[in-house]
Amino acid sequence: MEVQNLASALCPGAKSVARWIVRLNFQLLGVFLTVAGTIEAAHLGQSAGRAFDDYIRTVEMEIARNTQPAAGFEGDLRAADFQVQPVNGGSWHVSGGLLHHWRATALAPGATAEQMLALLEDYDHLAAYYAPEVASSRMLSGGREAATVLMRFRKQTVLTVVLDAEFETRSGLTAAGRGYTISRSRHIWQVDHPGSARERRRSEGEDDGYLWRLNSYWEFVETPAGLLIECDAVSLTRDVPAGLEWLIRPIIQALPRKSLEFTLTATKNALAISAMRRSADDHAN
Repeated sequence: MEVQNLASALCPGAKSVARWIVRLNFQLLGVFLTVAGTIEAAHLGQSAGRAFDDYIRTVEMEIARNTQPAAGFEGDLRAADFQVQPVNGGSWHVSGGLLHHWRATALAPGATAEQMLALLEDYDHLAAYYAPEVASSRMLSGGREAATVLMRFRKQTVLTVVLDAEFETRSGLTAAGRGYTISRSRHIWQVDHPGSARERRRSEGEDDGYLWRLNSYWEFVETPAGLLIECDAVSLTRDVPAGLEWLIRPIIQALPRKSLEFTLTATKNALAISAMRRSADDHAN
């Protein structure tokens, strides 16, 4: 009955819409956020931005203190592809938005820190490794160790959501067999009518609120079992409008985890191909 009442408030044909809503899974989040946006426009306010910045300072201080990435996980990962875990519950409310923090740990047998660094610094070809989520990328300025990078994300749910994002990145090797990459978003724009003559970016922070901020922190170290990789992803999105939280909040909480799982899987696949090529070259020589 509650679903039918909700559907009646949103659009005609309430009964059919209610039956459709009941069958939704996480892939239909885009539809709900679009509907929600017609009820309550998303706006990135100063309070949400400050909450993200404050949390990022805490995260970066913790990372700076941690000299052993993925400590304690190596043994568990020998029998699994990767682990993805929520940090501080995964998703939580801040004033004017939702913060998300997830951590993924993976083991890539046969890979090296140099190969991992080369992959993450291949700024003009990231779509070759991370399609379909990354549609294109290019370095705007800087060099491999410190760069400004523009990426176009394509999120396919029932609707296709396209985002342009500008990141500042830093990366390098801190010791033999150990490295890092830090990626901090500086601008994120939602793109309407991508690829057409009508393509336009919406004003930053005045959109549907799919993604307002995204920082990623990669650490990797060579071990006897392979390259141990850890990635923290911290993001800021719009909050769930009142009346829809009971239905949408579980879906929103699953999406950052799914995105991180995709990223780690694509990274491991790219590293595996690189390791096979290096092995073939070694045998040829």
